Amino acid sequence: MKRLVMILAAGVVPVSVLVPASSAAPAAPEAATCAPVQVQAPAGARIESVVAVDRPGGTVTFPSNPPFPTTPPVEGVPAYCEITVTLTHGSDHVKVTNLLPKEGWNQRFQALGGSAYAAGDVIGDASVKAVKAGYAAATTDAGVGPSPIDPAWALTSTGAIDQTLLKNFASRSPHELAVVGKAVTKAYYGRAAGYAYWNGCSTGGRQGYSEAQRYPDDFDGILAASAAINWDRWAPSAVWPAVVVNQEQHAPTSCELEAFNAAAIKACDTKDGVRDGVIAEPAKCGWAPESLIGQKVECYGEQVTVTASDARIVRRIWEGPKGLWYGLTRGTTFAGLLPTDPAHPAAPVGSPFVVGDAWVKYFLKQNPAFDTKTVRYADFVKLFLQSELRYNDVIGTDDPDLSAYRKSGGKLLAWHGLDDQLIPAQGSVDYRKRVERTVGGNVDSFYRLFLASGAVHCGPGAGPAPTDPLASLVTWVEQGKAPNTLPAATADGSTVRELCVYPKLPRYVGHGDPKVAESYRCA
Repeated sequence: MKRLVMILAAGVVPVSVLVPASSAAPAAPEAATCAPVQVQAPAGARIESVVAVDRPGGTVTFPSNPPFPTTPPVEGVPAYCEITVTLTHGSDHVKVTNLLPKEGWNQRFQALGGSAYAAGDVIGDASVKAVKAGYAAATTDAGVGPSPIDPAWALTSTGAIDQTLLKNFASRSPHELAVVGKAVTKAYYGRAAGYAYWNGCSTGGRQGYSEAQRYPDDFDGILAASAAINWDRWAPSAVWPAVVVNQEQHAPTSCELEAFNAAAIKACDTKDGVRDGVIAEPAKCGWAPESLIGQKVECYGEQVTVTASDARIVRRIWEGPKGLWYGLTRGTTFAGLLPTDPAHPAAPVGSPFVVGDAWVKYFLKQNPAFDTKTVRYADFVKLFLQSELRYNDVIGTDDPDLSAYRKSGGKLLAWHGLDDQLIPAQGSVDYRKRVERTVGGNVDSFYRLFLASGAVHCGPGAGPAPTDPLASLVTWVEQGKAPNTLPAATADGSTVRELCVYPKLPRYVGHGDPKVAESYRCA
């Protein structure tokens, strides 16, 4: 569970909220006194309260948030005014929290997305970092509470789906965040923000796409990373590896699973011209797991022999639920969707990834006590089709008709790690292709996708992830300079690269240090 929590926490915060000085806006107007402001409620909602709190800035610390790791403090934050607007649609209570720097406002508004079942910046440092960078920042809890892993809000006291909160989480609250956040910003500074941006990863990425599809005039620029846009299909598919293990009544050890990936990487690593421990295009790696049958693997002081059953299970996990959705790609860790017990790290426990597990329990079975480990292949197909039929129109967020967003003049910048261990990047590629077929014309003029070989969910892995994609988006929106590449790096900075706009990927030129960007070209 600890490993899963750390993986999930990494998806809460967007990679970067900093903007280079070269793109800074003109000097900001003098801020007003930190006090409640008058704002009009969005259509269909009523304002319950407006509360203002004067924050001194400096070093901002964050409370513990078990089971997640404690968020490190953020230093050098300017003093800011925190204005919380509480909305209701009758039975709910939705908080829209706005953080407004008292000095140095760059005349931009930035909305921060959520993670898993949390609709907003529950950890808190993304919003604070946005303030430090000069933005008027805002986020929302959608009325569903702060937990990314516990959607207890999904069911009413009678066991029915809470349609109000589901609508909030799916699409309404990000729109109301835009409406209220921009209104609070204007009321506080006495002028509207010059530009409005969305910044989110995972659920936050899905929210960004939802805004482009449903409310195309809300944001001038949308940054969407590792987006869960195909939620109605991805969420049930997140239990697939556990279904395979439980159906087959056998679980390869975590050491064997790592050995399968290591062998796949060895076989497919150099197809991009360089051996760097990363499969550049994992979806094109066809290495057969059966090749490992009979080999011995060292595992916590014991030797285990890879069996035909091990290879069959790995193949089925890699293939995914055929004809329905994508599986894990070769080289991507199994630890995200097939967790182990920390007390017994060698063996997966057969429990699904928490987000998929909760989706089945609360939204499909409507029974929090349901044991998802009892789901078998035939059950899975029924659950998958139920999810697609019932929830695609509500939370699918995969409508390829972005013509209204193009007409609005907005820019959508998306990126996805090809080693994403939670949300397969093939979903983002499939969506991009469908947009091209539906919208036609030069889709790159308003929507650009970047794929990051070796990057994981919302950040770097063995391969680099974008270091400041928001800066590239700001330059695109405000200066009309569309990004053909995104600067990227591994977590320790030892490998840097320029990611290429889809469908291109970096290719080694055949000479030079493979850890520097100059040794690659887009092809």
